Amino acid sequence: MTLSSSNDNATATTRPGAWIAFCVVSLFFLFEFVARIEPSLASNDIAAWFGLGRGGFGTLSSVFFWVYAPMQLVVGLVLDRYGPRRFVVPAILTLSAGVALFALTSSPVLAAVGRFLTGLGASFGFVGALYVINHWFAPSRFAVLSGAVNAIGMLGTAIGAVALTGMIEQAGWRPVFFATASAGTALFVVALFTLRDPKDLAAETQPLLTPLRLIAREGRIWWIAILGALYYMPVNVFGGLWGEAELTADHGLTAMNAETAISMIFWGMALGSVAAGWLSDHLGHRKWIIVSNAALAAAFYSVAIYSDSTSELFMSAMLFMGGLTGGAQMLTFAAAKEGHSKDISGTAIAFVNMVGIGGALIFQPLVGVLIDMNGGAFETALLTIPACLLVSAAMGLAMKEVRHKDHTDAQL
Repeated sequence: MTLSSSNDNATATTRPGAWIAFCVVSLFFLFEFVARIEPSLASNDIAAWFGLGRGGFGTLSSVFFWVYAPMQLVVGLVLDRYGPRRFVVPAILTLSAGVALFALTSSPVLAAVGRFLTGLGASFGFVGALYVINHWFAPSRFAVLSGAVNAIGMLGTAIGAVALTGMIEQAGWRPVFFATASAGTALFVVALFTLRDPKDLAAETQPLLTPLRLIAREGRIWWIAILGALYYMPVNVFGGLWGEAELTADHGLTAMNAETAISMIFWGMALGSVAAGWLSDHLGHRKWIIVSNAALAAAFYSVAIYSDSTSELFMSAMLFMGGLTGGAQMLTFAAAKEGHSKDISGTAIAFVNMVGIGGALIFQPLVGVLIDMNGGAFETALLTIPACLLVSAAMGLAMKEVRHKDHTDAQL
């Protein structure tokens, strides 16, 4: 299998308004990712505010994924059928409302509703971005531009998490959440006036569920989706929820220093996702990059978690390398969508994302429960991180790469 890497073709097939759409959906992904991990920035304070233990807090945080994961089936179908404008724009506003409600209430039930709304709106962020890339840009740009979207989200989150942690220490978590919701409302206004639909939408006479039937019955897609879920597990669990608590408890870092170290995961993923995308397009395959990087990520996360180091610099370096080698997880989306025609690519991407994010439904509360069962100790619970990465690497060895004719520049 070979991939076209012609810059001339890519440039020639970039459509008017493509870069505006790219910027809008990339900022939406950044916003949804910040909202996704924001509770982890003040986990102890939020748990105390709602009167929850670690297991209860893990469950509250994971409500985001209860809706986000199954919504991926809906997201892929409606984007393939109707395009992004009618759904992505209101999704930004819904996400903002959820963040605001979470900060407004003192009731765990209403906070769960807020996380539900946050997940509902966020469900259109990542797939919407990859949908825009798939329909506005040449196929030879998909891997590197999808990596760039991930980089924007990761870098913004890395910078924002540290900045927001400092703001939380100064002003408290609730005012910071309100500020985040306000930023999302501003993005909604921008998207309302700038985001447009592509011209090559699927025929509206096609039954809405047809793409899902084609995707769900293919074992190869399921294999890639589970592989991707296991590969992404450290971001969901360590980067997204329990990392700060582990670094402060086991490595003696302050909350600010711990968040700085955790932010290195996202810095690493930003660079790693773009590099993996570029290298994959250049070499013409996805498989071996996924396998090698997943195995390396297992090693780096193991060192970070189980070393006795109290050095912020050392922990930051190991977590950066874990993120760098974790960036190749983005290639699972390219590998999945390339096996089908372009008009159902949104559904293929969304299906893989659903399974990947759905892993958080299992692992975020599971790790919290394991921590509680071990008297607050993290060692046993976090063994799940290298274990999942090694299983994903092993699954990658059996992954089949397939290329539909729609995913070549010659077809544009």
